[in-house]
Order: sequence, then structure tokens, then C-alpha cells
Amino acid sequence: MKKILISTGGSGGHVIPSLIIFDHLKNNFETTLVTDKRGISFIDKNLHPYKLIDVPKINNSIFTFPKFLILFIFSLIKSFIFLKKNRFDILVSTGGYMSLPFCIASKLLKIKIVLFEPNKVLGRSNKIILKYAKKIICYHETIINFPKIYENKILIINSLMRKEAYDFEKKTNKEKLDTIKILVLGGSQGASFFDQMIKDLIMRIYKLSKISLSQQIFSLRNQKELENQYKKTGIEYEFFNYDRALYRKLNSFDIAITRSGASALTELAFFNIPFIAIPFPYAKDNHQFYNAKFYHDRNSCWLVNQDNSCINKITTLIKEFIENKKDYDIKKENLNKISYKNTWNNINKKLIDLINEN
Repeated sequence: MKKILISTGGSGGHVIPSLIIFDHLKNNFETTLVTDKRGISFIDKNLHPYKLIDVPKINNSIFTFPKFLILFIFSLIKSFIFLKKNRFDILVSTGGYMSLPFCIASKLLKIKIVLFEPNKVLGRSNKIILKYAKKIICYHETIINFPKIYENKILIINSLMRKEAYDFEKKTNKEKLDTIKILVLGGSQGASFFDQMIKDLIMRIYKLSKISLSQQIFSLRNQKELENQYKKTGIEYEFFNYDRALYRKLNSFDIAITRSGASALTELAFFNIPFIAIPFPYAKDNHQFYNAKFYHDRNSCWLVNQDNSCINKITTLIKEFIENKKDYDIKKENLNKISYKNTWNNINKKLIDLINEN
């Protein structure tokens, strides 16, 4: 039986897909998961046992570079020893700086490397390792900054979803909405701006319609401030941080306001929840913008850039949504066209066939 190592860490955008890949492979191969300290918060060890090997976060400061270099070399040595001791056949890397030591060590040990790129823009770490990789798993045929010389390495799959999510019914009906149920997915990056913007939005629109709000919050201080404001409006609201089982209730929402990480947009699209995408403008290579643009180009979402006028634009969109559902219904139908072929068995076969290739 082949031995597979999946390396991940950092943000949920890297970790969540690694857990799904783990679930796809675990019954057919001896599969191990390794992460850094940041990635632990997204993992339930009872469901996904992992090994911890921490990797220093890349810092652009010239003053901290010597320290980073020393720690990175130490991480590379630990990765090399771990790989050699366990004799893995294939490394699956879900990207990010934390996977670099494992990719470099795998190259030195002649372990086959499979990369994963869910975004519309090729990540920097993947770009460095692509030359040495056997394959790169992607959601899109056309990826910005992807070298043409390596296009033969691309394996296209449907967007990854947790297996349990396929058991939940999609929302396809066009019923009259007495209460508008809004989901807010802020992400961990740029959360303070996002929280403030949503608060201002709710204060503007709560009188237009009955609203129920479920909002992702990463700051306890921001949560207390929001609670004080929302109590004045009388709206129904709840807060959550990271919810592994959010898919269980996604079909209860009417519309979402979200950052544009690939995993979040995948789940919203799968459940046919039209969304207002507000890409985090400081994401590396602006990949969140291009993730959202994929859906916007197919008239499946609204795309609003983060700037001084975005709160006015979103307010206008919400008002239009409340008054006329025609555009909303069109986007819902278009989301269904994008995601209807996304099945667990379809993806599972492609991944298993990939690992079984010589």
C-alpha cells in the first residue's frame, strides 16, 4: 500500500482542502497529515490525526530575515528526517510557505510531489516547486501566472467539498422571503474592516426588511461592539468563529456577504447561495479578486471591491435584492449550472487514479 503525506498549515484556505483530500485517500492508501501550529485550529484530531512540524512564517522585513532563515533551515532538516524515517511514496502539498520545507526535502529524497492550487492565481510556493512536481491539482483550466511549459501537469477536478455536505439538500426554490437570512463570512484576514462594514450595513438596512444575521467573528472585542449595536435594531443575530459543520445549515440562508477564499465560494456555490463577494485586497497576488471574478463573469455573484464607496454599493445591492428578486433568481440558477457536476465519487476517482499512476 502506498504511503501518502499531506502537508498543510496556515490559513483555512490551505488546511480545509487538505482534510478533504485526506478523506478521499485514507481508505485506499496509508495516509498521514502534517501541519504547523496555525493549522491546528482548523483540525479535529479525532477525525484527522496529524503530526505537528512548525514552520516559521515568511516576513518581508530585512531585520527578521536572518532569524527566519535559521528557523526555516531547522524546519527543512526536521522535514527531511521525518520523510526519510517514514519512507513516503508521495507528498501532496496544499500550498503556502509551511509546505516549502516538505517539498524541498521531498525533491532531495526523490519522493514524488503533487501540488494543489484552488485559486485562479498560481501561489508563490507552488510556482517555486512546480518544476519538480509530478502533477498539480486545480479547479480551473486557465490559471494566472501559470507557466505554459508545465500545463501538461494540470489535473482538473471539481471544487473540493466535505463528503457530508453532499447529503444536504441544495436551496433551489424561489419562495417569498418574509425574513432575509444573511450569512457573513469574513475570513481571518482584514476582519476588523469587514466587521465594521457589516455593522454599518445593518444599521442602514434593518428597517427595510426583517433580517436574520449569522456572522463569522474572529475578534471578541469586535463581537461585543457589534452586539451593542445589533441589540438596538431588534434583528435576530448569532456569531460564530470557525464552524466545521457550517454546511449543515448553509441551505437555510438566502444570501451571503463574503471574502473570496476558494473554499468559502465553493460551498456557497454548491448550495446555490447567491453572494456578494468582497475580496481581501491585500491577499497575495490578489488571488481573492480572481476567485470571485470567476463567478462574477458567469453572472453568479455580485463583486464589490473594498474601498471607501463599498458600503454604499453593498447597501444599494441589498436594497435591490429586497425589492426585486429577479437578478437574485438568475444568479441562483447560474450557480446551480456551475456546481451540478460536483460529486464526491467523481473527484474521488480522479484523485485515486492520480496516486496510482506510476
